[in-house]
Amino acid sequence: TDPSGDRLRDWLGVDEAQFYDPVKFAIIPMGFCFPGYDKHGGDLPPRIECRERWHDRVFAAMPQIELKIVIGASAQKYHLGRSALQSVTETVRHWREIYEATQCMPMPHPSWRNTGWIKKNPWFEKDLLPVLRDLIQVKLKD
Repeated sequence: TDPSGDRLRDWLGVDEAQFYDPVKFAIIPMGFCFPGYDKHGGDLPPRIECRERWHDRVFAAMPQIELKIVIGASAQKYHLGRSALQSVTETVRHWREIYEATQCMPMPHPSWRNTGWIKKNPWFEKDLLPVLRDLIQVKLKD
């Protein structure tokens, strides 16, 4: 319930009630512990020991997950493996092929820090988001 969450829910085309319904969405962090801040005030990357301890266990406990929305570089590298490209931009730019191969949708982080990225990459809102919203609406009806 912050500006990043508002932006993410808008990107997904869902309201708060849908987003926070644990039957419909699972919000799964990479590390399960706050990694601290870097010298610029941004979050440090997720801590590997936290991901190793919890991340795979959570996914193993939820085999019903049909679509993974992988947000940011750390999630993309982990969940997409070789499908993750050199940068978030390149990975997200190739979302069609990645989704087809992995059932994962790569996304940039919805943080205000990425407002410039969104403006530089209008294809994201024009091409990817409508498809993602449609996918989500179909899955919510199932």
